[in-house]
Amino acid sequence: MHGYGWDEYDVRHGGRQTIHDAGNTIDITTEFVKIPGGQHGGSWAVRIKGVPREDAPEVLMTSLIFYAGMEGSGSLSVKNNADRHGIEGSVTMEGSSSELGAFTLEVTTGPDSNKHPQPTHPSYAEKPLDRTIVASFQIPDEQIWQAKPIFFTHLKTEIDELVGKWGTENAPPPWQAFTMANDIKKGNMHFVQKVFEGPFEFDILYSSASAGELMTSQDLTTAIKTSVKSFSDRFLKLLAPIAPFDKPKYHTFSKSMFSNLLGGIGYFYGDAVVDRSYAPEYDEENEGFWEETAEARGRSGAHRLEGPSELYTSIPSRPFFPRGFLWDEGFHLLPIADWDMSLTLDIVRSWFNLMDEDGWIGREQILGPEARSKVPVEFQVQYPHYANPPTLFLVFETLLDKLNDKSSYKSTSDPLESTRSAPLQDPQVAASYLRNLYPLLKRHYFWYRKTQWGDIKSFDRIAYSQKEAYRWRGRTPQHILPSGLDDYPRPQPPHPGELHVDLISWMGLMTRSMRRIADYIGESEDAAEFKGYETAIIRNIDDLHWSQRHQTYCDATIDDYEESVHVCHKGYVSIFPFLTGLVPADSPRLGAILDLISNPEELWSKYGLRSLSFKDEFYGTDENYWRSPVWIPINYLAVKNLLDIATATSPSPHKLRASKLYTSLRKNLVNNVFSEWERTGFAWEQYNPETGHGQRTQHFTGWTSLVVKLMTMPDLEAEREHSE
Repeated sequence: MHGYGWDEYDVRHGGRQTIHDAGNTIDITTEFVKIPGGQHGGSWAVRIKGVPREDAPEVLMTSLIFYAGMEGSGSLSVKNNADRHGIEGSVTMEGSSSELGAFTLEVTTGPDSNKHPQPTHPSYAEKPLDRTIVASFQIPDEQIWQAKPIFFTHLKTEIDELVGKWGTENAPPPWQAFTMANDIKKGNMHFVQKVFEGPFEFDILYSSASAGELMTSQDLTTAIKTSVKSFSDRFLKLLAPIAPFDKPKYHTFSKSMFSNLLGGIGYFYGDAVVDRSYAPEYDEENEGFWEETAEARGRSGAHRLEGPSELYTSIPSRPFFPRGFLWDEGFHLLPIADWDMSLTLDIVRSWFNLMDEDGWIGREQILGPEARSKVPVEFQVQYPHYANPPTLFLVFETLLDKLNDKSSYKSTSDPLESTRSAPLQDPQVAASYLRNLYPLLKRHYFWYRKTQWGDIKSFDRIAYSQKEAYRWRGRTPQHILPSGLDDYPRPQPPHPGELHVDLISWMGLMTRSMRRIADYIGESEDAAEFKGYETAIIRNIDDLHWSQRHQTYCDATIDDYEESVHVCHKGYVSIFPFLTGLVPADSPRLGAILDLISNPEELWSKYGLRSLSFKDEFYGTDENYWRSPVWIPINYLAVKNLLDIATATSPSPHKLRASKLYTSLRKNLVNNVFSEWERTGFAWEQYNPETGHGQRTQHFTGWTSLVVKLMTMPDLEAEREHSE
């Protein structure tokens, strides 16, 4: 497979998706549109096209399968009369459910230019391939998601019968043999198979009865043209790349990355596995606590199914991580917020609706058996004492920034503009949203303070505040999975007196956001309370985590003499106060932070900032997940805060340096992600700091799509040259 994904896509209108199937020497395009109307979500349609690749054989056969199933109450049936030779003309299904109302689903034959395999074997007479094959099944609701094994189980039965009849020496050709039986009957799941020779095209038309009119192929043609133009015009207005990326190749790249981010938005529903034992070992208060927690996790009866729950979310990767990740989500939504703020806030609300009565939200939302089938058993359980970086508060800061800067709002001619931008056009809409969500935000915030607190008093640590210190729960000697930075080096061995600089930084960002929200909705007493927490956190970051010796921020632990000591592994953790915007332009620490960022022997590489210093003893070791690779979300935060320093109104001796670092880092990141996308056909989970090559998960169009935001940032280099 040489790449696949959306070339253009808007969740409200539709788009175009291309699959470059090098193995089968064909490129397949799907053009999907939504047509509003009626009371049940409107109608939709998709056009499927296939074009042989340049290296395709002279005669290329392609078999395609479309299936539709109805879960729960409702009906779905094929209206064509059963014919053991197959269906001539369109295949039509009719169905209804309480959510969808009545609807019709038509699979067309396509244009007259479509060709089908010619008869080359006697079996063709029994199943001519110029017709459409339809097979119906009655499948238990809990198994409908298993379409692939259902199809192949049926297919094997057909192949066995053919071999039994014709033998292996006189077997039909593959395009004839690998077909289903024509078997239309009552059922809740129906498979439609078409076999083509050479290029092909056909449509799937879904018409909602309450919309009033049936969709036609001509309607689809018109809607595709409108959708493509609407997307391109809107993209140019809102997300056009800025120099030096204002070239056609970057424009195509940016549209693809953003479209795949939007195309990863989905709705998930099902139960989840949760450990509600509240075992005392999970407080992690004793030395050697990781052994106690491992024993507690292994006890029988600790895990149970909860729900069902629902989640509307943007996922990291459709083929590899098709589920919601809490700390990924905040990064996903930053580009989406520039496109469709209402959509963004709907997704945020969906996450907060998952919150339990204590204020906890599971860091991975593995909802239902289909989602669990993609996750190893040992990673399915969610623990109510595990936190995750609160990146959704990045979205609240973005919303508030846009509300405070009216010039940032850009209106477009999109007919749904008033829906998309309602929170920005009418501040009362935004205030109402925040006011309604505020009780959940407070519950979530104080859950963090209650469960992830760090110990200052027991170890006589000197700090401005005796309360503002934080420690991730869920620690083992090898990992802190809840931190999101999995295998990043931490103090060894783990100790209940540890303090984590990345977590206190996240708490600082979260507290600042809560203060701003409280201010906006008129909760002045709360705002004053959050301001007090915010001040104490910022002071304690310096008091508890700054190492004068190492000139960087560090985790802290307790040594053999029961004294607090710094453990410094320079890398992303070291610059987290800067990444979260807690280091102002006039900070005396800023120079050392910029030194660390810009040093090629430490974090700087030609492809972005390394996750761990090149000089660190653990650089590139063991799993090497967060021990050298370049990660786009952290680099995005670095670029954003370098820009903030460079453009700050307050005086700073570091503004010019920050501007130059911003320019170089922005270029390095975008150019590398682009070159790897061009070379491999994919965006990647992370990038090698020595070669720039994408690695780990491919088609990782979640937070790697932040390159779209990077390309829309200002060209400070051109501004400097102009001013000079």
